[in-house]
Amino acid sequence: MTTTTDAADLRGFGYEPELRRSIGTYASFAAGFSFVSILTTVFQLFAFGFSFGGPAFFWTWPLVFLGQFMVALNFAELAARYPISGCIYQWSRRLSTATVGWFAGWVMIIAQIATVAAAAIALQVVLPSIWSGFQLVGGDPSLTSPTGATNAVILGSILIALTTVVNVVGVRLMAIVNSTGVTLEIIGVVAVVVLLLFNIERGPGVVFDTGGTGSGPGYIGPFLVSALMAAYVVVGFDSAGELSEETRDPRHTAPRTILRALAAAGVGGGLMLLAALMAAPSLTDGRLATEGLPYVLTSRLGETGGRILLIDVAIAIAVCTLAIQTAGSRMIFSMARDGVLPFSAALSRVSPRTGTPALPAIVVGVGAAGLLLINIGQAALFTAITSVCIVMLYIAYALVTIPLLVRRLRGWPSDDGRLTERGGRLFSLGRFGIAVNALAVVYGLGMILNLGWPRQEVYDPAGTHWYLHYFSLLFVGGALLLGAVVHRRYVRAPKPAPVPVPAA
Repeated sequence: MTTTTDAADLRGFGYEPELRRSIGTYASFAAGFSFVSILTTVFQLFAFGFSFGGPAFFWTWPLVFLGQFMVALNFAELAARYPISGCIYQWSRRLSTATVGWFAGWVMIIAQIATVAAAAIALQVVLPSIWSGFQLVGGDPSLTSPTGATNAVILGSILIALTTVVNVVGVRLMAIVNSTGVTLEIIGVVAVVVLLLFNIERGPGVVFDTGGTGSGPGYIGPFLVSALMAAYVVVGFDSAGELSEETRDPRHTAPRTILRALAAAGVGGGLMLLAALMAAPSLTDGRLATEGLPYVLTSRLGETGGRILLIDVAIAIAVCTLAIQTAGSRMIFSMARDGVLPFSAALSRVSPRTGTPALPAIVVGVGAAGLLLINIGQAALFTAITSVCIVMLYIAYALVTIPLLVRRLRGWPSDDGRLTERGGRLFSLGRFGIAVNALAVVYGLGMILNLGWPRQEVYDPAGTHWYLHYFSLLFVGGALLLGAVVHRRYVRAPKPAPVPVPAA
């Protein structure tokens, strides 16, 4: 398909082509895979899952993966039919109403900004372990200590500044950096799995051990809490759709890369969890529940081997931050292009030199860096915010899957013989569409309830602030209320067409 035909396809949706189509199949895959970034998030959150569910928390991973794969199958169908930047917003408003679509985009923007901050702060978990010189503020490197919290903000802000520069320079540089980082991350995941399997202490039956956290019906509660680990990780696979206007052959490429990115993350993450549980020196000494995967690596591979893999984790954190910021900037650009955000004219401007919407990337970067500052003196509040941002992502997804199910029941899709750019049929679930869509909706609503449930052990483990206990409800409610104010102020009903004046 030529660039001219690509442009005509986009004009069919009412938009002039301004972004540059320089992303190929692998770079599109990398965009989704790096947002999930299992090497980053499994390192961060393994201890959380294990502490609540014991070794049997492993089963939360395939359950969450299957639920999200149902969502991804629906997204793949939409990506083939609406290859437009800001996909969650665009899909939702075209399936439902402009208001529903606007709130899907609004919720997604808030979640993406918070997720950028959450990804960037993970450098503090890794870099000081590689070299003490990365602890720029002397003292305890722990994220919850005053010096560790301050250093985390410094390292995170430096990373966000660098990713902002990459995004402003252009999508081609972003794709090169992201693809290189994802390649190294995949190599790192394979290395972790293989090396740990050569140092196993126990068999795969360990995944049936609850570690004393409960048994029978009494294990349901701990299991649901430990499932938050997988729920925090397996998101962002829709990023390939966010970059549709910059992807070559998007109707063919985006649906496949969405599914491939999620499948690769699901298989790789599951193998990492299993290998870590089998290779851990001890399941009962308490270190696995506090130190997580880094403890397993350093104890099994030694300081040098563990440090090399930690360098790979740091690279994964960097490209994860870059991918999330890119996705967030495209969401802002897409909504601003429709004139439904404050300062839309400036936010929708694309640099003729780079072909990139620079200001949205800067807005996401500044917002995330500002959010990082909360971690100084308020580490518990920052943790609560970054936890709730995942609830927001699931809400945004539900604002797509629910309207889609309603449309399916009325006969969607009707492709009228439309083909991909390569002459193939559009990706379709066929007669399984309603069933898969219904499962995606049930899963999504269940996980929203599980993620947002006011649990002290999740949002306020120290029991210091009452509002943290109910933070998920307060944050989501506040975000929607603020969204209602912004929507009322900046989203106008379409003006009636002018009545022609008859000639004199």
